[in-house]
Amino acid sequence: MPQVRLEVQRECPETGARAGLLHTAHGTIETPVFMPVGTQATVKGLSQRDLAEDLDARIILGNTYHLYLRPGHDSIRRMGGLHRFMSWPRAILTDSGGFQVFSLSGLRRITEEGVTFRSHLNGDAHLFTPESTVDVQLAFGSDILMALDECPEYPVTEKYARESLDRTVRWADRAYAHYLKRIGRMETRHALFPIVQGSTFPALRRECAERLIELDADGYAIGGLSVGEPRPLSLEMVDVTAPVLPRERPRYAMGVGMPDELPEYVARGVDMMDCVLPSRNARNGCLFTSQGRVIIKHAEHKESEEPLDPGCPCYTCRNYSRAYLRHLFQAGEILYSSLATRHNIQRYLDIMRGMRTAILEGRFAKYLRETRATANNAR
Repeated sequence: MPQVRLEVQRECPETGARAGLLHTAHGTIETPVFMPVGTQATVKGLSQRDLAEDLDARIILGNTYHLYLRPGHDSIRRMGGLHRFMSWPRAILTDSGGFQVFSLSGLRRITEEGVTFRSHLNGDAHLFTPESTVDVQLAFGSDILMALDECPEYPVTEKYARESLDRTVRWADRAYAHYLKRIGRMETRHALFPIVQGSTFPALRRECAERLIELDADGYAIGGLSVGEPRPLSLEMVDVTAPVLPRERPRYAMGVGMPDELPEYVARGVDMMDCVLPSRNARNGCLFTSQGRVIIKHAEHKESEEPLDPGCPCYTCRNYSRAYLRHLFQAGEILYSSLATRHNIQRYLDIMRGMRTAILEGRFAKYLRETRATANNAR
C-alpha cells in the first residue's frame, strides 16, 4: 500500500503540466506545490503560525544533515518527532543530508559504505550510510524521506558522472530494502523517494531513472540541479528525466528555482519543488513581486508610500510601505527579515496556486506563453 499517493486531477495536453492531490499522513497537498525550506526545523524569520495560517503552506522541508548534528535525531525522536518538536501539524519532507555532505568537499570521503564527513560545528567525524539516513529520517517522523545519493558538482566528466550514478543506484537499492524492513514494523506512514542523478548527461539521466523505477517507490526526485550548471541545462535534464518516471507517482525537482523558472519545471511534469531563494533573497534585500524584482535598499524607495506589491494578499503588503521596509533593512532590524520572508514565500505560493488553477481550468499553455513573454520583457 502506498505511504503517500498522488491523485492526478487534470493534465495539460500541450505540455507535461499536471494538477493533483498528494495524500500524506499529515494532510492532503494540492500540487504543483512549492515547499518552503525549514533547514533547522524553522523557516528563517517565520513562525509556524505564519506558515500555516497566513501563508497556508501545506508542506515544508527540513534538513537531515543539520538536524542530525543539532539537536540530534535521538533527541527529536524522544521529543515526539519533528512535527511535535517544532509544533508543525502538516506534512514534512526531509532530504537525506547528501547535498550538504557533498558540499563539504575536503571534509568528507566517499566509499561504497557511505560518506564519512566532519561536522562543520566541531570537527567530529560522522558516517552517513544509505541505511543510517533512513533511520535518522524515520526518527524525525518525516512524511517523505529522501534516499542518500551522490550529488556531483558541475562540471564533471562523463566517466565520473557514470561512477556517481552507479553508486547512487546501489545506495538507493540498499536504502529501499532497509526502509521496507523498517516500515513493515511501523504503524505510521512514511514514504521514501530515490533521487535521479547523472549530472548534465541526458543518456545517464534516462538510465538512472529507468533503474530507479524498478524500486516501485511512492515518488521520485530529480537531484543534482542548481549546482552551478546553466539554467537551460537544468531544464533539459528535467525534460529527459520526467517522461521516464511513472505518471501516477509524484515528481520532485530539488533545489529550484527563480520565480520565472517555476512554470518551466511544472510544464515539464514536475509536481514538487523547493528552494532557499525566497527566504535567502528576502533577507538580503531582494524581493519578488508580480512586477519583477525589487531591491529594497535602492534610494528610490526611501519615501515611497506604495506597498511592495499592491496585488499581493500577504500581511507585509497589506500593512507596510516600501519606505518602511527599506528603513528596517537599512537599520538591520529583525522585523525586516520576517516581513520580507513572509512576502517572498507568499509570492512563490501564489505562483504555484496560479499554475494549479490554470491547469484545472484548461488554460495552462496560455499561462505559460504569457509568463514567458513577461520574463523575456523583463530581461
